[in-house]
Amino acid sequence: MRIIDLHCYPNTEQWTACQQPYVDALAEYWNRPWLPKTEEEVVGEFAAAGVEAVLVALDLETTIGTPPCSNEYVHGMWKRNPDRIIQAWGALEPSKGELAIREAQRAVREFGMLGFHFHPIMQHFSVDDRRYYPLFEEISQLGAAVMIDVGTTGMGAGMPGGMGALIRHAHPSAIDALAADFPKLKIIMAHPGWPWVDETTAVALHKGNVYWEMSGWAPKYFWPQLKIDMRSRLQDKVMFGSDYPSMPYERLLREWGELGYTDAVMEKIFHGNAERILGL
Repeated sequence: MRIIDLHCYPNTEQWTACQQPYVDALAEYWNRPWLPKTEEEVVGEFAAAGVEAVLVALDLETTIGTPPCSNEYVHGMWKRNPDRIIQAWGALEPSKGELAIREAQRAVREFGMLGFHFHPIMQHFSVDDRRYYPLFEEISQLGAAVMIDVGTTGMGAGMPGGMGALIRHAHPSAIDALAADFPKLKIIMAHPGWPWVDETTAVALHKGNVYWEMSGWAPKYFWPQLKIDMRSRLQDKVMFGSDYPSMPYERLLREWGELGYTDAVMEKIFHGNAERILGL
């Protein structure tokens, strides 16, 4: 069965460097070393798992002052490895204003990127903040999609004050408002949305332009009602994502199999919905 992974970070030196000073805390949170690999090693892990990866760029420059894992870098890694990396999400820092808008135009028109990933907690903003609506208006006009984290994050977890980040910025009510205000914008919610799983489900069901990928969470620990909904009323909305390198593919794919879904449902989750909704 084809497996499209919608949420893969590069896991190289460039990506790890842009996460300082969170690296030690992330290693403790995920209970494993948080160390970079070579590009060849990363692509080898995709191949060994049998996944087709969509890479994710990261820009936290205005919140923690680190250089971005840029759109140029992610685009280059994609183009060097087209057999295993099939697309990429660009990164935009909304607080950069007009510069972010121009970068959105460049990423879509020059790099051909699928759309843009936003990390509201770590970027210190909520997507329903109307100060940033000109950026989302431009993304919508470009015909690009957005992938937006919902629920808590491992970044900053356990650190004093969470390094100033607010998990409330990733509440699904912000997605609800953004989807209402930009009905032509395809919105992918990233992660299961804990601790607001039921509210995230409600947004996915109510808004026709909102979809959901389940990265960054072991399927064994999915919310009980979510496990039921994914095989029934959410089966045309849900897509696979790993949040690579957070958890090993062996565990993720094994636990997805242990949920006991039919092949028809798993075809939708692993690739059919991403093909239909995002043209992959």
